[in-house]
Amino acid sequence: MTPVYEYKMKVRDYECDAQGIVNNANYQHYYEVARHEFLEQHGLNFYELHGKGIDAVVVSVYIRYKHSLRGANDFICTVDSVERDGVRIIFNQKIVRLKDNKVCSTARVETACMIDGKVKKPEIFDQSLAKYLE
Repeated sequence: MTPVYEYKMKVRDYECDAQGIVNNANYQHYYEVARHEFLEQHGLNFYELHGKGIDAVVVSVYIRYKHSLRGANDFICTVDSVERDGVRIIFNQKIVRLKDNKVCSTARVETACMIDGKVKKPEIFDQSLAKYLE
């Protein structure tokens, strides 16, 4: 499956543990950066939305680790697909190391839309992401 979005990044030294591999918590950061960039390209800037009382919050993250990223590795973080399930929008993502095209991890990130502090249908997201929603 061809990703709907790719964002290129590079591992920074401080993201690695004593063994020289990326600490697992950093993968979640990478996924968040790519999701935010993807959404911003579609007119969904988190700071602007928050100013209007709209917040997309992560309610669960499932990450499967397959191969380790190491210091200075170049990689892409993708958004492979976007799903809608009730009030949730689900992002399916992966991280691919560029030197050998190995999938280092996959993720399923579930979000919910809060409008003025209450969970509501994410209509603004539906409109902006209509062509991707499964």
